[in-house]
Amino acid sequence: MKLWVLRHGEAEPRANTDAERRLTGHGREQVLHSAARLLGQPLQAIIASPYVRAQQTAALVHDTLGFAEPVRTVPWLTPDSEVRLVIGEIERLGLEHVLLVSHQPLVGSLVGMLEHGHQQQPAPMSTASLAELEGDWPLAGLMTVRALNSPE
Repeated sequence: MKLWVLRHGEAEPRANTDAERRLTGHGREQVLHSAARLLGQPLQAIIASPYVRAQQTAALVHDTLGFAEPVRTVPWLTPDSEVRLVIGEIERLGLEHVLLVSHQPLVGSLVGMLEHGHQQQPAPMSTASLAELEGDWPLAGLMTVRALNSPE
């Protein structure tokens, strides 16, 4: 299995709610830079948080790649989602090549858990950072980080 974990691009500092924060112009540029790293990858699904900035990030990636399937929006990819729940959801998807678009602290904790088997070493995921993980199953401590790229 290959799993890509993308943190949304830079977002506005304020909105009516955290979920409504939108990408800035710089954030859109960051996402396009990270999306280019996914060109030619055999993605089966783009799965995103329902928050506006993650939806905008996923849409930019979707359009950049010319991805045929629609972006899937799920409630289990919000910033404070439980990492073990997310891992279970990934496993239930039954897919081999998946892109997740979400937020800190979830993305750093998820990558750290999949690589190390615990949350004491979260991955440093700045805005629009893209982690590529590989392993037989999406289980804690059983995946290898093949790349961790930041657009800046």
